[in-house]
Amino acid sequence: MTDAQPGRPTENAMRRALKRARDGVALDTAEAAVLLQARGEQLRDLSASAARVRDAGLEAAGRPGVITYSKKVFIPLTRLCRDRCHYCTFVTVPGKLRREGHGMYLSPDEVVEVARQGAALGCKEALFTLGDRPEDRWPEAREWLDAHGYDDTLAYVRAMAIRVLEETGLLPHLNPGVMSWTDLQRLKPVAPSLGMMLETTATRLWSEPGGPHHGSPDKEPAVRLRVLEDAGRSNVPFTTGVLIGIGESYEERADALFQLRRIQRQYQSIQEVIVQNFRAKPDTAMRAMPDAELEELAACIAVARHILGPAARIQAPPNLVDSEYALIVGAGIDDWGGVSPLTPDHVNPERPWPHIDQLAERTRESGFELRERLTVYPEFIARGEPWLDPRLLPHVRALADPETGLAREDALPKGLPWQEPDEGFTASGRTDLHRTIDTEGRTGDRRADFDAVYGDWDALREQAAPGMVPQRIDSDVREALAQAADDPTRLSDDQALALLHADGPALDALCSLADDLRRATVGDEVTYIVTRNINFTNVCYTGCRFCAFAQRRTDADAYTLSLDQVADRAAQAWEVGATEVCMQGGIHPDLPGTAYFDIARAVKERVPGMHVHAFSPMEVVNGASRTGLSIRDWLTAAKEAGLDSIPGTAAEILDDEVRWVLTKGKLPAADWIEVVKTAHELGLRSSSTMMYGHVDQPRHWLGHFRTLAAIQQETGGFTEFVTLPFIHTNAPVYLAGIARPGPTTRDNRAVTAMARVLLHPHITNIQTSWVKLGAEGAAEMLRSGANDLGGTLMEETISRMAGSRYGSYRSIEDLRAIATLAGRPAKPRTTLYGEVPAERIAAAEASDGHLPELLPLAD
Repeated sequence: MTDAQPGRPTENAMRRALKRARDGVALDTAEAAVLLQARGEQLRDLSASAARVRDAGLEAAGRPGVITYSKKVFIPLTRLCRDRCHYCTFVTVPGKLRREGHGMYLSPDEVVEVARQGAALGCKEALFTLGDRPEDRWPEAREWLDAHGYDDTLAYVRAMAIRVLEETGLLPHLNPGVMSWTDLQRLKPVAPSLGMMLETTATRLWSEPGGPHHGSPDKEPAVRLRVLEDAGRSNVPFTTGVLIGIGESYEERADALFQLRRIQRQYQSIQEVIVQNFRAKPDTAMRAMPDAELEELAACIAVARHILGPAARIQAPPNLVDSEYALIVGAGIDDWGGVSPLTPDHVNPERPWPHIDQLAERTRESGFELRERLTVYPEFIARGEPWLDPRLLPHVRALADPETGLAREDALPKGLPWQEPDEGFTASGRTDLHRTIDTEGRTGDRRADFDAVYGDWDALREQAAPGMVPQRIDSDVREALAQAADDPTRLSDDQALALLHADGPALDALCSLADDLRRATVGDEVTYIVTRNINFTNVCYTGCRFCAFAQRRTDADAYTLSLDQVADRAAQAWEVGATEVCMQGGIHPDLPGTAYFDIARAVKERVPGMHVHAFSPMEVVNGASRTGLSIRDWLTAAKEAGLDSIPGTAAEILDDEVRWVLTKGKLPAADWIEVVKTAHELGLRSSSTMMYGHVDQPRHWLGHFRTLAAIQQETGGFTEFVTLPFIHTNAPVYLAGIARPGPTTRDNRAVTAMARVLLHPHITNIQTSWVKLGAEGAAEMLRSGANDLGGTLMEETISRMAGSRYGSYRSIEDLRAIATLAGRPAKPRTTLYGEVPAERIAAAEASDGHLPELLPLAD
């Protein structure tokens, strides 16, 4: 629409903006807003420069002169929705569906039948479109899901995507609306691509009464941008776009395009951007709104091309452009989107799809060849891991041209099993890394895909900068110390921050205070556990920027253990007196979600008395998403398989401002909290941790401590708090020049002391890390409020790969010596801080310093 727009830009402003576009100079929002108003000869000038950018991108992609489309069927899984968009005719109400003889959802047979018919016509994409979470608004939707055995709409989407893959071979493209990070993990294994239109970033169109999105919780721009970012973090090939002419200003329209560019620059996950023009429909609140004109659409396409650049794939739906194909091609598109020979466009039912032969002819008239693609673009097929789940690769490869990544137009889809890869637990790679990391070291200081797997480093530097600015502290340290001594539970946030910044004599006083509190709470004994770490694989594509452990499967230091090797190591640990194995690994794309059950079961079958302390919250979410189980059900199954407790790792800092700098794809803070709370409710205790000294500040530490204390007051499930100083040497975020080189001694003392103070009296055990700090450093922390040294470990790969200099094993005598340095006695413990059986103590004492050959030998 144009009637709500301010006056036309001046000729000088338009002339200047057009010249900058012709010259390939980066545009700002104001210039883009000017160019969005180009019409007539000005539009032809703008389109010509945009077309040159497009053509350069197609040349670079290896398909010059090609415009693509996807041959699809449209599967409207449900037309119910919790939102109330004022222009939508797709959504309806339960009563109308009943009157028309329809169910609340398409039945499984109806879904498969549409897909089968499409497959017979050569379609390769099954586009699932549906309303957002209708069960939250409509009891009839909730009843239907309950009656058919689905927890929610997305569980049904997932199940139907699998049926389509297995029974027809069509590739699902899922458009279920707003998704959480966890939802994306659930759906990524069943669809090569997902999508959700951004539409607009004009918040007022959502927040103000009368706006087109008012009353629609899922249309808040911030929520939709978060979905796009989570998709990028999750390595999901994602389709999005803008809807123009719904009341947004030109500046707001430009802002939406710049937001898409920001996300694409950071994650490289947006596979296509749809530029769609509003079309008024009868029987809607916006039926009187004028349609967006086609020149307005063309101008937006051209500006999108200039902003998003040559590598972007830009699409316009061909059924919404009337007969102006040349205008739209000339503006810079390189894709027509999905076209169906079978099903109508259920969102724009009054606009039939063009026949594919007609579309090819009109495209040819503009000087381009029309070629069929798959729902996932060739660039993402070429990238391979981690963009395509291994369970989808057979389906994609069956339809993709191996040379171009486009569709094999002569291929007819056929159903293939959706199943876990055959490899499973096959020992591979450098399986002796746990031993040779101490003798030979790592092969290189970084993995081979360093420049791609973590996202855009320059964008990350910009993102990290604000959070790394220290906060000025004006609170009186003496007053804060007095309050901590009197009653640490009454420390205000300002007082706590003052203490977290303490240095010199004030820091000494804080550590002394924390040590006194430790003595009063748990006594003088320094506890430790005889345990073995077993890291069963280091193959991972999550993209944690602090992690030097993760490798590509083809990297020289990559490895995966077999189940027998895991069980062998547990048995050896039992022989030398261990009471616990701590098992964690990378998020290996080939390992099924049930692999964790197999690992726990293998250990319990070999060593029934061993405590299995295993699987971080990230691994729990991975297992649940791969199996389609809820977090609760997955943890219940893991417990039945032999899991006894979980490590509270993957926490890093429970503040997403910091997390999204530290990691590309790890679970958000809220999901970590959900996993831990659920585990506690099921009787699975956990540790708690904090990794600090990278891109964080004391204010982040304080928030982390407050969160842990609140969880403990609710569940009582934490056994201890573990301080994890950041090891910087080989950490990617340090090698890229973003993180600082780990915490200072001051930081370590302050964090340990304040952990004792701020977690009192809820978490009583504070553990320090000899692996990261060495003997002297650990002893200093024992004098600053810590009471536990952790374990003997026997093997430790994660910190050593990062560059820790303190080895992988400490004998019982070594740990006692550290306690002696701190002037304290030492005592063994179990995972849950109980008494160790006499038989275990005797076995450990007899074997101390004389470990089996497979283990790293004691000095």
